[in-house]
Amino acid sequence: MRERKTARVLLLDPAGRILLMKGRLPSDPTAPGVWFTVGGGLEPGETVARAARREILEETGFSDVTLGPVLWSGEQVHHDREGRPVVIKETYLVALCRGGEPSRDAWQALEREFVDDIRWWTSAELAACVEPLFPPDLSLRLDEWLAKGGFTEGSSTQD
Repeated sequence: MRERKTARVLLLDPAGRILLMKGRLPSDPTAPGVWFTVGGGLEPGETVARAARREILEETGFSDVTLGPVLWSGEQVHHDREGRPVVIKETYLVALCRGGEPSRDAWQALEREFVDDIRWWTSAELAACVEPLFPPDLSLRLDEWLAKGGFTEGSSTQD
């Protein structure tokens, strides 16, 4: 089975809000949208940190970013447009940016087709969200990390 490594980013602004995108999978374009983190696939030879920086820039336009630690990893099976299974190997890390309105200028055709919205969420809004969210326990994981102190001196990740 084909594998795809990804860097997923819990992108926070100085107020502690998280930026999420709402979209559909190419394998099921008529399905309801799901809110998910910024990020995407690693290019050949690319580290998770470099992929995270590139994906943040492409999906939001934010270039001044402090990468934090990897919070967790996981994998799941999705299907491509032809219905073939693909193992998605996800690495979730946290990052801090200045915030503001994200730019869609560098979005690729696939993102323009399948991403319906992008917006900042407070922790309370995320906890109260009744729409589909991925991962489903994102609010809990984010709150646990913030309760441990969030970004502290020396917690950033280098490329």
